[in-house]
Amino acid sequence: MTRAIDEVLTRAVDDHVFPGAVWAVGDPDGVTGSGARGLLDPREPDGPMRSDTVFDLASLTKIVAVWASVGTLWENGTLNLDHPLATYLPELEGFDLAAVTAQHLLTHTAGVPSRANLKALYGSDRTAVERGILRERLEHRPGEVVEYTDRAALVLGLLAERLTGLRLDDLSRACAWDALHMTSTRFGPLPPDVAARCAPTEWDSDTGRHLKGSPHDYSARLLGVCGSAGAFSVADDLAAFLRYLLAPDQAPRRPGFGPAWIKESLKVQTGSLRPARGLFWHPADRAIPDVWAHLGFTGTGMWVSPRRRRWAVLLTNKLYYTRSSGPVNAVRDRFWRVAFDP
Repeated sequence: MTRAIDEVLTRAVDDHVFPGAVWAVGDPDGVTGSGARGLLDPREPDGPMRSDTVFDLASLTKIVAVWASVGTLWENGTLNLDHPLATYLPELEGFDLAAVTAQHLLTHTAGVPSRANLKALYGSDRTAVERGILRERLEHRPGEVVEYTDRAALVLGLLAERLTGLRLDDLSRACAWDALHMTSTRFGPLPPDVAARCAPTEWDSDTGRHLKGSPHDYSARLLGVCGSAGAFSVADDLAAFLRYLLAPDQAPRRPGFGPAWIKESLKVQTGSLRPARGLFWHPADRAIPDVWAHLGFTGTGMWVSPRRRRWAVLLTNKLYYTRSSGPVNAVRDRFWRVAFDP
C-alpha cells in the first residue's frame, strides 16, 4: 500500500497537481502507513514536505471544529437537531432561517445561499456580517434539495457560539482538540514560527506572495474564526481525530462527542435525495457506501469506514498552482481507493 500511494503522489507532484503532499492511513490501533512527497514550496527546492508540515485545512474545518462541537451539544442535550433554529436564536423570527433546523444544515438541505463574497454583501464589521448571514433569504425550501454550501457551517458555527458563549476556536478545543492532543491544530492566521513550516497556498495579489499561514478562504480572513474554513493542522493531529472515530472507547480521554454522534453522522440522512449525505460527511463513492469522506478546497481530504475499521488522511496544497479541483480530485480518488483496498 505505501509504495502504491507514494507512486500516486509522486506522479501528481511531477504533473504539478500540487507541490507536495503528506498522508497517513490507519486503523483503530494507530497509523499503519504514512509518508510525504514533494516540496513545501517549489521556489525553495531544498525544503521538502515533512510529516509535521502544517496545512490550511479549508473545509476540513467543518469537521474538526463545527461537526465536533455540534456533536457535543447534541450529546449533552443542549441542541436538538430537529428544532427550528429560532428556538435557540429568537432574533431569527421573521427571517427565512427561523424554520431551518440543524439537521437541514448538517445535511446541506437547508436551502441557504451558495458561496458569495461576504465583505461585498455586508462589509467588514463582524457583527454586521453575522447579522447579514442570519437574515439571508433561502434559495430553496428546507429539505427539498441537497446543495453543498459554506453557509451551512457558518450558521452552525454561530449557533454553537451563541449556545455556549465560547468562540469557535475555544469551543473546538474544549469539545475535541484538547482531549485528542491535537496540539498543532488552530485557527489562522498562524504565528511566524508556525507559519514557517506551513505549506503555502494561492497567490495573494494584495501582498505579492503566496499565502502562508493565513487562511485562503475569504470568509475566514474576514471573520478571523468561523465555521466554514480557517483551521490549520498536521497529519498526526488528524490521524488522532480519525482514529478516535473508529475506537472512541479506547481514547484515554473522551472528547465531548462519542459513539452515538459518530454513528448518527456516518449514515445516509437524506433519503432519496441525491447526492446522499450523512451529517457533514458524504459517501466517498455512491457505489461504496461504507467509506465516508470530507474534502477541502486546498486539496485536503479525510476518509473513515467503521465497517472496514480504517481511516485515511491526505494533505496537499494544490491551490499553489490552481483553483481548479479536477486534477486533485482524481488524485484523491486514487488515494483513498488504494488506502481502503482490502
